[in-house]
Amino acid sequence: YVSRSTNRPTMETGIGSVDGPKGAPSGAVACPATFPASSPTFVGSPEATLGRHLARRLVQVGVGDVFAVPGDFNLTLLDYLVAEPGLRLVGCCNELNAGYAADGYARAKGVGACAVTFTVGGLSVLNAIAGAYSENLPLICIVGGPNSNDYGTNRVLHHTIGLPDFSQELRCFTPVTCYQAVVNNLDDAHEQIDKAISTALKESKPVYISVSCNLPSVPHPTFSRDPAPYFLAPRMSNQMGLEAAVEATVAFLDKAVKPVMVAGPKLRVAKAGTAFAELADASGYAVATMPSAKGLVAETLPRFIGTYWGAVSTAFCAEIVESADAYLFAGPIFNDYSSVGYSFLLKKEKAVIVQPDRVTVGNGPAFGCIMMKDFLTELGKRLKKNTTAYENYKRIWVPEGQPPESEPGEPLRVNVLFKHVQKMLTGDSAVIAETGDSWFNCQKLKLPDGCGYEFQMQYGSIGWSVGALLGYAQGATDKRVIACIGDGSFQVTAQDVSTMLRCGQNSIIFLINNGGYTIEVEIHDGPYNVIKNWNYTGLVDAIHNGEGNCWTAKVTCEEELTAAIETATGDKKDCLCFIEVVAHKDDTSKELLEWGSRVSTANSRPPNPQ
Repeated sequence: YVSRSTNRPTMETGIGSVDGPKGAPSGAVACPATFPASSPTFVGSPEATLGRHLARRLVQVGVGDVFAVPGDFNLTLLDYLVAEPGLRLVGCCNELNAGYAADGYARAKGVGACAVTFTVGGLSVLNAIAGAYSENLPLICIVGGPNSNDYGTNRVLHHTIGLPDFSQELRCFTPVTCYQAVVNNLDDAHEQIDKAISTALKESKPVYISVSCNLPSVPHPTFSRDPAPYFLAPRMSNQMGLEAAVEATVAFLDKAVKPVMVAGPKLRVAKAGTAFAELADASGYAVATMPSAKGLVAETLPRFIGTYWGAVSTAFCAEIVESADAYLFAGPIFNDYSSVGYSFLLKKEKAVIVQPDRVTVGNGPAFGCIMMKDFLTELGKRLKKNTTAYENYKRIWVPEGQPPESEPGEPLRVNVLFKHVQKMLTGDSAVIAETGDSWFNCQKLKLPDGCGYEFQMQYGSIGWSVGALLGYAQGATDKRVIACIGDGSFQVTAQDVSTMLRCGQNSIIFLINNGGYTIEVEIHDGPYNVIKNWNYTGLVDAIHNGEGNCWTAKVTCEEELTAAIETATGDKKDCLCFIEVVAHKDDTSKELLEWGSRVSTANSRPPNPQ
């Protein structure tokens, strides 16, 4: 159920010792067609334990890697994750990066998981879980909790703030997860775990599972080595409502002269990317994406016109979208960043807003219990074809210019770097863009079919990309991932390059060294935006320390960049490649300059008179 007033999943908490045993769980998650076989264990077997049940459930829903940091409260549980044939335990350098890695893995595989210890680990991973919540990612956060005998006592435990109250961690996780399970007895542990995992998948949000440290190895009759597969029935549209919504939308759009359609980030949640593309083909409308939806819709669609991002849209895109007399937005998130400081030139009365389970036509009517995929599919069968907006775009479109050629030895410009990144992209690539100027430079890349693209726009946590690169590359083994990371962001989370090497990954990291927090400079400058320069290649060489495959280079001009890319894609194609790109501190995209000034204006609005 989704609350209509807040459009966020209803949050629940299950606490074993309070709720007590309940009836058998209903509904479940469809298992993948194959996963590593294991010998059956029958009810009553000493191997029918909570630890094995949890590990098996993770494999059944598609988790192959769990990103973890050990602590005394989760060690026994980690033993069971290690022993599960279908799981690989990936030890991370800190909990924040483990959470970011689970975020990246969920983007690649559809669901992710991390495992940490009580409170010191839980509160450390919390920021990453909040980011996954904001980006609508199903993520299972597992915490090793206190011994079940300590609940309800007046004892003070380590890893707490010194009070005999163990609920601090739970209270912190409640706002950033859609379900919380505190498993401190075995009678209902089976149901608690199953409900938490299925809720993460149903709501496409993170969940929190705390497991008392003394329970994973204790047999219980409710567990078996191979849990009965469970199945999550897909959410269904209200058929009468669907028909009414389609009818109202057809009447609204068919009377428009030059309608357009725009993809938003919640296409991922709704699993409606294919339906959106089919509607684009059937309708003939010009197609744009919001920046946070880049990579969710093929940029090779016949009438694709680019990224709609208000004043910093790709060339000629905003003019077509904002001058349209009707626009369909599928799964949008409108915030101050995506609206460039609330400067969109859109009108609600011209818009059809399609959310994962709701459709609003103009100023009304609105229709609930409508699944986006069903709606877009049915709409494609009914709309009359209208290519007017795209024809207008083609009339005004002028090919983009190329950056001026570099003089021999000229200091490297960022636009030259991204000219070369563009040439590297294939259907076997994926791009990870860190918060900062990489948002704007990567947004202009033209993605070939099959090329992945990820960034964290809603939450915008600097440092996200290092952990996310680790997790995404671990999940998307068929792609070579190219990450564009600023020096300020890299300093937050750099140490998990170590874990990439342990996992044998071959990603390419472009570290853009421009001497500080450039995105913040363009919003509001000050001495706090200047950071200590590091010997970045020396740092990565030290982390490498002869263990794993790693190659580093530092480039200051186009000739050096060209040679480095040739090596990274040639002789060192099986290595983790780290290329430090030295850029001038004021070398930014024009989009960042425009965006930064508008966001600064929005941030500095004076208080309204009281």
